[in-house]
Order: sequence, then C-alpha cells, then structure tokens
Amino acid sequence: MTRLSYLHEPGVLDNLAVRYAKNIIYTYTGNILIAINPFQRLPNLVDVQTMEKYKGANLGDLDPHVFAIADVSYRQMMNEGKSNSILVSGESGAGKTETTKLLMRYLAFLGGRSGTGGRTVEQQVLESNPVLEAFGNAKTVRNNNSSRFGKFVELQFDKSGKISGAAIRTYLLERSRVCQTSSPERNYHCFYFLCSAPSEDIKKYKLGDPSSFHYLNQSSCIRVDGINDAEEYLATRNAMDMVGITEEEQEAIFRVVAAVLHLGNISFAKGTEADSSVIKDAKSRFHLNTAGELLMCDCEKLENALIKREINTPEGVITTTVGPNSATVSRDGFAKQIYSRLFDWLVNRINASIGQDPSSDKLIGVLDIYGFESFKTNSFEQLCINFTNEKLQQHFNQNVFKMEQEEYTREQINWSYIEFVDNQDVLDLIEKKPGGIIALLDEACMFPKSTHETLSQKLYEKFKNHKRFAKPKLSRTAFTIQHYAGDVIYQSDHFLDKNKDYVVAEHQELLNASRCSFVSVLFPPAPEENTKSSKSSSIATRFKL
Repeated sequence: MTRLSYLHEPGVLDNLAVRYAKNIIYTYTGNILIAINPFQRLPNLVDVQTMEKYKGANLGDLDPHVFAIADVSYRQMMNEGKSNSILVSGESGAGKTETTKLLMRYLAFLGGRSGTGGRTVEQQVLESNPVLEAFGNAKTVRNNNSSRFGKFVELQFDKSGKISGAAIRTYLLERSRVCQTSSPERNYHCFYFLCSAPSEDIKKYKLGDPSSFHYLNQSSCIRVDGINDAEEYLATRNAMDMVGITEEEQEAIFRVVAAVLHLGNISFAKGTEADSSVIKDAKSRFHLNTAGELLMCDCEKLENALIKREINTPEGVITTTVGPNSATVSRDGFAKQIYSRLFDWLVNRINASIGQDPSSDKLIGVLDIYGFESFKTNSFEQLCINFTNEKLQQHFNQNVFKMEQEEYTREQINWSYIEFVDNQDVLDLIEKKPGGIIALLDEACMFPKSTHETLSQKLYEKFKNHKRFAKPKLSRTAFTIQHYAGDVIYQSDHFLDKNKDYVVAEHQELLNASRCSFVSVLFPPAPEENTKSSKSSSIATRFKL
C-alpha cells in the first residue's frame, strides 16, 4: 500500500478491490496486514506447504499473509526475547475469528510439541475453538458464525520455542441473546446442535424441533446454509473429548443447555390475588417439571423461585408474589445466569485441561475482539463493543501516527504532519470517572427507582454541550455518540437490566442445592460479606477493567 503513487482513499480502495478480484485477500500497509473476507474457502492459501514457505521469511519478502505476521511475532520473541500480542480488529463479519484461527494454527505449527496423555498443548488450544464457538457464537445479520464474546488467547513458550502452556480469557458474553433473538439471527449454536442430536439424546432431554422452543422461535431463522447442526453436535462432542472434558461433564453440560430451552417455554397467567401469577397451563407445567428434572432440583421450589420473592425486613423474611410480567423477567434472568455461568465454567475447564506454564517468560497473545457495530437497534452490548473499538483505535493511533511522528521529529527527518482524529474525547465521554456514561449508568443501577427514562434525562442534561453526544429529535430515551467509525444511535431501554450482574437469592439457593454436583458448582453459595457488593456489581465496569 505504501508504494502507491497517490495515497488517498480512492487509491487505497481501488488497490484493495483490484487485489480482491484476483483472490489476493491480504495487503500490507507498512507492518500492518489488511485482510478482506473472501466469503469462501481458499485452501491453497492456508495449507501446510504455505506454512513451510513463510517459516523464517522476512516480512515483505513474500506476498502479504497472516502467516507472515505470526512468523515475525514468533521470531521477535525467540531472537529478542520480546513477548508480543497480535491484535485482530475489524467490524462484525470482517473475518476476525477465522483469521485468529489461522494465526493459532501457524503458531501451533511453529511451536508444536507432544503433551501428556497423547494430547498436545497446541491440539487442545486449537480444539478449544469449536467448543467455544458452539457456546459463544451465533448467526447474526452479517455473519453466520459471529463471536458474541471477546477472546484473548495467551500462548506460552519454553526456551526452545515450543508451546508449553496456554490461557484463554473471555469478555462480555452477549447474555441477552439467550432469551431474545430476532429475524434473521439465531440464538447460540449449541441450542440448535442439541436439537439435532441423535434420537437417544433428544429423548433423554425431552427435546423437539428448535421451532417449538420460545428462545429459538422468536426468529424465523432456524437453519443456516452451510451449517449442518447434527454434524456440528458430534464435532463439538469430539472437540470436548480433545480438550479433556469428560463424558460425565459433557452429559451435564448438555443437560443444562436443554434445561435453559425448557425454562423458556414456561408461561405464566394471573393468579387469584393481586400481583400474583401461576403456571399458565399443562404444557408450561411439563416444561417446568422437565427443567427441574434436568437441573436435578425440586420442581416445587423451582416454581416458587419464579413466581415468589423473599424480602428481608427488620421484622423477618416476608414472602411476596409477583405478577406474570415480573415472573417472565425472573425466568429470563434465571436462564441468562445459568447459561453465562455454564460458559464461564467451560472456559475455566479448558484452561485447567490445557495447563499453564508459570516458568514461561516467552508469550504471544492473540486478541480476537468484536468489531464495531451499528444496527437498526443498538443496546448496551453495542455500547461496550464500540467502546472497546474506540480503545483499539486509540492504540492504533498511538502506534501508527503519534509515535512515528514523534520519532521523525526526534531524528529531525523532513516530513509533513499527518492529520488524524484523536478520539480521547469519546473515551472520556464513555469511561471518565466521575461523570462518564458508564459511571452514570452504574449510579442509576444502585437506585431502585431508576428507569431508562431517568437515566436518559440525566445523560441529556450532563452532555448537552458535548460535541460527540447528541439527543435524537424524536426520542426521549435514545442517544447518539459520534464514534470514530460513524454515528451510532443507542436505545437505552434495557441498559439498567443488562448492566446489573445480580443473581436472585432464591435462584442461587435453588441451584446450589441441586442433586447434580455440576449444577451446584455453577452456583456456589455467596459469602455473606459479598452479598451487598454483588447486588451492585456492574457488567460495564468489570468489562472496562
């Protein structure tokens, strides 16, 4: 790219388009690689022969390639003792997850070694991908296999350059997807995989067609071209074997997944008393009992945990009833907590199975983080995702523009100043303490009477003169942020609920008492001193850290 005669936007785009038409999907701009999603398999581009070709080659000697970036990172680590991170960034559907897998494959190719029990460390790292994708990826508008969580994989190497351990960290699983999907998107892959499992599993978990479950049939998209759910179920089970998840654990995992589906089919009707609810009909009763059986908990206590609430008062504990709407919110909150804790367990289990090398001082990290998002409806998740991308953009600016130009000045090189947009003001708008959007959101979550309307009014008043913040003319609850990649209108409707990471005490106690040790481990008893702080725990603040 730097060799172009005219380095402006039309020239850059034309260069990328000409190369893309020839299936040349990789282009360098300095030492940064631009990868354009080909939306097709290009096996000759990523085979072992290609890996061999790039091994030890200097950057720029061969055609641009993701393997070249990984090779430079590996050789810097080995020759200069530098630990490195490779950042894979781009908007949703750009191909980040596939690019990350190619990077991991190449690093495993360079640093492969035999592990204990016949399973190599690098095999386990690579096989963790299909497991995490099954539970953390979904079809979205732009992408049939969109990561709905961020992932940082840290590969540890010994002195000889062989992979000696690895650790996976994940960020902000999109919990709301468990209960809410809209056409043409799907829920998480694992739900559809399980509904296409062999008949004995279907019978065991009392499942049926995906379209019969509320958490899946809100969208008209049940099946996806190019994804065979039955085959993917078996592939996921095989990958679980590879990363050391036992047969007994797999059985419990899919029992929990099935229980979430059954929970979603429990409907409520008005009870005889004011603000009370009952299980709506025999069909809902069947799904309630099935969910209880799968979670191995008392079905009557499960029912009470959904339609009743215990309140601590100075006089003692008072049990109150809740209406059908509140019971539905309780059901969905319960399902989201179960699923997110299952996902966290999977990540921890994979890390324990792979093992870390505490003596390693040679590391390569690969960050696969959600791309910039701007949809018809943008909520709390999009704010967190776009905040992340603002952070990455600042890092990019710091490294590509600020540091380079400071070096030119120090070395008295004759150059013309390159203008670039400094996005520090957007970051301050979102994260500054006190008074940023996240701080105001956390504050609102601490007051029971706060609503998305009161939050929005506070934001309008606080940022009415901020050049990056605007109030849409015809809305009383939406707000616009001028991001580096464009303006995004956010709907604040569910911001408060989505930012709270609070487990209802009755839900916690119910599943902690489960006869299934796997389920009870997902919901350990909360220490007394942490009870208050857990109520005000904030997803956005934890994510920001």
